[in-house]
Amino acid sequence: MERREFLTTAGLGALAAPAMAQGGGATSQAGGDGADDRRYMLDLLVRMATPVLEPMAKGRLQTRFDPELSPTWDKRDKRVAYLECFGRLMAGIAPWLALPDSDGAEARVRATLRAQAVAAYAHSVDPKSPDCLLWQGAGQALVDSAYFTNALMRAPKQLWEPLDKATKARIVTVIKGLRDVSPPYTNWLLFAAMNEAFLLSIGEQWDPVRIDLAIRKFNEWYVGDGWYADGPHFHYDYYNSYVIHPMIVEILEVLVATGAKFNSLPAKDLLDQAYKRMQRCGESLERMIGPDGSYPPIGRSLTYRTAAFQPLGLLAWRKRLPKSLPEGQARAATVAAQRAIFRHPSNFDAKGYLTIGFAGHQPTLGDWYSNAGSMYLASLSLLALGLPAADSYWTAPPQDWTMKRAFAGERFAKDYYVDY
Repeated sequence: MERREFLTTAGLGALAAPAMAQGGGATSQAGGDGADDRRYMLDLLVRMATPVLEPMAKGRLQTRFDPELSPTWDKRDKRVAYLECFGRLMAGIAPWLALPDSDGAEARVRATLRAQAVAAYAHSVDPKSPDCLLWQGAGQALVDSAYFTNALMRAPKQLWEPLDKATKARIVTVIKGLRDVSPPYTNWLLFAAMNEAFLLSIGEQWDPVRIDLAIRKFNEWYVGDGWYADGPHFHYDYYNSYVIHPMIVEILEVLVATGAKFNSLPAKDLLDQAYKRMQRCGESLERMIGPDGSYPPIGRSLTYRTAAFQPLGLLAWRKRLPKSLPEGQARAATVAAQRAIFRHPSNFDAKGYLTIGFAGHQPTLGDWYSNAGSMYLASLSLLALGLPAADSYWTAPPQDWTMKRAFAGERFAKDYYVDY
């Protein structure tokens, strides 16, 4: 489907006009103002969300979407792809869905996608639905259940509260059932902890041990200067962005908000510490974005594309960007990276689904666990859309990011190790 046709069908044609005028938003530099940047990100959100939510709201996603598998696929049940696709997408778009109702084209599209998302949640746990997801028999379900519940935590009034009693009960049952999965001592500990934080947030029985273990271990695995090891050994990849920093922060936020007793240090102190560490990681991520928006294709799971910048989006959404990263600079850097990746048409297939790759369709970059559903983690770079158009994040004038200044021979801030 042509980009212009897609946007018109989705109802966002007027919003995306500036992006299309620039070749479909394909330029690698984010030189526009905040309104242009927001339209570009909205375009990405709608392109990712509509092919998933529209059919799933009718119980037809698994009929329509035949996920591409990595050439090194480990032969697990390919149905894991649908929970990956839906859970990951929802975690990325939930902040935008949580915006209040208003007038205009964007609000109409949001209302449509929100209604589709609620219907899709119902199908996801209905054993009679063709789109009931694979909750048992695959350890991978623990991973993506955490994004599934994280989305409900990011937009509780819009996604959780509207669900009928039967759907809510089914969700609680499948999430508790995943306690049977024993997570390895890696980022998987945070998936188990996220589910417990969700249960706590809705007033259900929760297991503090799973949260305590995850927080304790990652504090032990902190290697300094804003980076955690993913287990006993440090991995040079983007899992600090994909999982570690955001999940630690959001789990601790639930503990603080509920006043839950916690066996480690006071949750408020741990949360303050976690935010400082994520801010430092955000500074490093911003410095990785080149003058043209490119960034290093390092480590495993690099096909998750712009999910590498989830910390910047979460910090922006929470209004916790460090002083070293003014909003106009953080926004310009993030959009530059998105444009550099998504300027390649082959990021999406003929039906509009994400393909396996980094900057386009590059299936050999897939890992043994990679499928097209996995790729929807890229939506996590869209969290700043949870800020309304009038917010200072969007109205602040764009500022050149660090690498752009550095390679233009301009003044830029020096960098130092931090000790927290």
